[in-house]
Amino acid sequence: MDYQEAWDFQEKIFAEIVALKIKNRNLSADQQAPTPNYLLFVEHPHVYTLGKSGKPENLLLDEKGLEKHHATYYKINRGGDITYHGPGQLVGYPILDLDNFFTDIHKYLRLLEEAIILTLADYGIEAGRIDGLTGVWLDHVEQKNPRKICAMGVKSSRWVTMHGFAFNLNADLSYFGHIIPCGIDDKAVTSLHLELGIPVDETEAKNKVKKHLVDLFEMNLIEVK
Repeated sequence: MDYQEAWDFQEKIFAEIVALKIKNRNLSADQQAPTPNYLLFVEHPHVYTLGKSGKPENLLLDEKGLEKHHATYYKINRGGDITYHGPGQLVGYPILDLDNFFTDIHKYLRLLEEAIILTLADYGIEAGRIDGLTGVWLDHVEQKNPRKICAMGVKSSRWVTMHGFAFNLNADLSYFGHIIPCGIDDKAVTSLHLELGIPVDETEAKNKVKKHLVDLFEMNLIEVK
């Protein structure tokens, strides 16, 4: 799905949940409507997105360069710096009312990371976190060759979340060469297919991530296609 189209869809759902929460504040408990929660999975065409705290100079392409690489560029309202989305990458957008789970944005981010860490463990790959950096990393302990396999950036208002994570499954990493990923210029990026040495079944990987998210957040998930 085109990035702008997916972003607009997120914004619509996000606004509806926030509006419902505001409406509920003026109602008695027995009159309040429960807020819904969504977990969206998508794959985007080549696109670069810059978060609110990001530096535009971390995009190393001009308009002609973007056109040459069939990529688009958006400044968006999530946290974090610049990142890339494209084919072979699983992008997850949880749009959750954290009042239904827990009101702790740091715990929220850690659970998103944990879902990816557990998924990688399913493939026999040890992954983890690096202090001070979001996302999921390989060689996160000794850090002789630390490399990010999943980037994260979220927005939260009234405890409702949007945006999310980007997990490289069969990603073309050459596109990361046109940015300073997440504003970090001394660490590499990787993809699951390179770590395994074989192409990844993306549906299988998506289902593994979904299972771990459901377990970690103690969700009851109803699938809609």
